[in-house]
Amino acid sequence: MTISRRGVMQGGLAAGLGLAGGGLTGIPGVRSLAFAADSSAEAPAGTLVVVFLRGGADMLALVAPADDPDYRAARTPELRVMAEGPKAGIRLEQTLAPSLDFRLHPDAAPLAELYAARRLAIVHAVGLTDGTRSHFVAQDLMERGIAREEDLARTGSGWVARWLDEGGHGEGEQGRVPAIGTAAAPAAALAGLGGALAVPDLRGGLAPPGGPQATAVLAALYRQGDGAYERAARAALDGLSAVDGRLPRGTDGKVAAYDAEGGAVYEETEAGRALQTVARMLKMDIGLRAACVDVGGWDTHENQQGRFATAVGQLSRALAAFHADTLRYERDLTVVVMSEFGRRLRGNRSQGTDHGHGGAMLVLGGRVAGGRMLGRWPGLASHQLDRGVDLAVTTDYRTVLSELIGAPAARGFPGFQGAPLGVLRG
Repeated sequence: MTISRRGVMQGGLAAGLGLAGGGLTGIPGVRSLAFAADSSAEAPAGTLVVVFLRGGADMLALVAPADDPDYRAARTPELRVMAEGPKAGIRLEQTLAPSLDFRLHPDAAPLAELYAARRLAIVHAVGLTDGTRSHFVAQDLMERGIAREEDLARTGSGWVARWLDEGGHGEGEQGRVPAIGTAAAPAAALAGLGGALAVPDLRGGLAPPGGPQATAVLAALYRQGDGAYERAARAALDGLSAVDGRLPRGTDGKVAAYDAEGGAVYEETEAGRALQTVARMLKMDIGLRAACVDVGGWDTHENQQGRFATAVGQLSRALAAFHADTLRYERDLTVVVMSEFGRRLRGNRSQGTDHGHGGAMLVLGGRVAGGRMLGRWPGLASHQLDRGVDLAVTTDYRTVLSELIGAPAARGFPGFQGAPLGVLRG
């Protein structure tokens, strides 16, 4: 079989590469054309995993003041965390609001164990200062690390990309991969990071479609030239090759099954597959500094009870498995869970909840000062709610992320200044 440049560009590989439109994002592993500064390779110290719950997770059904009279009055038992009964939530020791009985959803038992072990901290009433209730706008604002909609047009890069660029990890040396996303579509948080790869699944390998011949053709195509396009192509192909070459294979050439550590079991769920991929990448000693994980299914306008319980259980078990599997990295590994906004305090007529405002962020890891709830609880009385209907935001989401990335946080979040909450141990 002969593969020509014309054949590669006109065949199915062209669609995989996503060359039309000025990007390489369609190929497995490729995130962005934009380039960052050169960097020196480093071990995965200080690795941050950002788990984004797409759809606006109802954090008042995940962790809530179960005995608050305003909470109880606003929601039917099916939509709230119960203080008593067979489906009572799991009580949390906390000083955020000592007079209230904060509890986790009963299907979040693995998270409760991590909280009790002081590995998990919860920041409540956190989110955007912008009042948007649009999924797309809110997600874009958070992933670009800004607060105002008018800044979107002039902010082309993501906060993770800027953070790694400033720290000298933007592009990486040959054979190093500073950041990955686990969704097939590019994450805005990684926009502008030439060394980032999209890695939805490693079980089938990460070689470009078309096999070794296609890879050789592509390498030849982009061997010359120092433009952004050529450099991005070379970086992408190098990253794909580096990852694919580190995957253990059986005698049949297929990728060997992953053997998790610490008795961890990853379920065949979106969260389980994604976090297993991150764990495998972390253990490759490939210089991973950031991973963006997407978990969908949180837009619960109707029939929330069963859907939410399933989603919470899957997420909690996946996070617990990841923690057990990566325990030897825990001193330098942090996971943050966030969503674009919370849900409305009062349930709707479809046994669900509509788009709200304030939510919660979960932070997990060995550096985390866990077993605590942080922030400032605003209350749920009508006069305390945002627009009279939603949990108010008392902590800007960037306050949490800035503390996690440390210096140089200013590049990740331009113009933002916020005092640390004490999420991390001193």
